[in-house]
Amino acid sequence: MKLSEEQIKSLVEASENHRCDPFDCCVRLEAIADLPSNFGDFQICALVSPCDGKEHTAIIKGNIIGKGGVVCRIHSECLTGDVMGSQRCDCRAQLLESLKYIEANGEGVLLYLRQEGRNIGLTEKLKAYALQDKGYDTIEANLLLGWQPDSRDYGVAAHILKTLGIKSIKILTNNPEKIEQLKAHGIKILERIPLVIEPTEYSEYYLETKQKKAGHLLGDFATIREIEKIEEIAAEFDE
Repeated sequence: MKLSEEQIKSLVEASENHRCDPFDCCVRLEAIADLPSNFGDFQICALVSPCDGKEHTAIIKGNIIGKGGVVCRIHSECLTGDVMGSQRCDCRAQLLESLKYIEANGEGVLLYLRQEGRNIGLTEKLKAYALQDKGYDTIEANLLLGWQPDSRDYGVAAHILKTLGIKSIKILTNNPEKIEQLKAHGIKILERIPLVIEPTEYSEYYLETKQKKAGHLLGDFATIREIEKIEEIAAEFDE
């Protein structure tokens, strides 16, 4: 079952009329339409953030409004991977696997955030790629360009989940920082669902850097530090 016309109208009107805390990055829901795809039938939401002018989307499967324990993937834009099929990263594979997982589950939501290059933009990301071609890893390249290793802000994602009335989520991610930011913004997380992609010859060093330097939890490739972090997160879910 998908969202009804009455639900869509109510959600859009509520988003138009709500007022955000002045310190929050507000998001406005503008429209929802059907999205038949290669992975199944979804609905797609258009959301605009007045604080940065970016357009974000939410891909919805089923009637998830007001529900808890909703399967959720929060995916940051990656033109080179998502669109061009670059093998330098695991972004496209994670995006497609998430859509397949949500379809198989029968309901869920994928948030597609316009945070290209971990929110440094496409041009700066390509500059970072050029540095990586010279032997620097992804984090070193960002730092050399004057950026943080990861500049993404998941406050927008939290706002979107609240706009959709989602009470709690089961999140598809390997990134503990994403979990911590969402929790800080008031999102209740019931479970972490791993989303580990087999590395290619081009992405192996990239994934190793995410694991060793950014603390990403990469399943069978987990280090002792990662295992401890997994146990810590699991304990929080049980509380």
